[in-house]
Formats: sequence, C-alpha cells, structure tokens
Amino acid sequence: MAKQDITTRNDIETLVNTFYDKVKRNPVLGYIFTDVAKVDWVHHLPRMYSFWSSILLGEQSYQGNPMIKHIELSRLTALTDTEFSEWLQLFHETLDELFEGENVAEAKVRADNIARLMLFKIQSVG
Repeated sequence: MAKQDITTRNDIETLVNTFYDKVKRNPVLGYIFTDVAKVDWVHHLPRMYSFWSSILLGEQSYQGNPMIKHIELSRLTALTDTEFSEWLQLFHETLDELFEGENVAEAKVRADNIARLMLFKIQSVG
C-alpha cells in the first residue's frame, strides 16, 4: 500500500502519537520525558498536534514558546547533540514509516532547523 503525505490533523496525530510512543521507550530520551520533565501526556500531546499542524498545515492553533521550555529543561538534565540527534533520528524514522510527500520533507527540514536552533540557544545560555 502506497504511503500518503501528511494532509490532515488526523495525520499529525498519528505521527505525534507514534513518535512519542518511541520516545517513551527510547533509552536516550525516555527518562528525560518521564523522570525529569515528568510530562503530562494528556496535555502535551494535543500541544504537539497543534505545533505540527501549525507548521505543516498552516492551522495556526499553537501558542507557546518551546525554546524557553527546552532551555529550562536543559538546566535539569543534559540536552546535547546526542539527545537532539536521537530525537531527530526517531522523528525522521517515524515520518518515513508512516508517510511520504512534500509535507514529510518539510517536516524533516523544520525539525532539523528547530533542533539546531534549540541546541545552539541551550549552548549559548549554558
């Protein structure tokens, strides 16, 4: 069966849910979300749906400043190239497993740029 591009919020929800299921089990990242940040998934996942829907679908439903959240988190645990590279690898892997198309390519570019910028800002304030 041919993969489709990301075109709906439902697609975004599938991407985000699948991705974070992997993150929770990941030995490099899982503890950051569960033990350090103590993420409330009921609230976090809908925010991520809005974040990626805003970026990829032009939904403009996301409000927040993820940079500040990640800088604060970096004061509690190491957020280095290792963690960001692992996050990106899982994100790209999930995209490739589920979808293909222009929005998938855009999601990869945006994720790469966001990760680079976050890492740069974290290193700058550290």
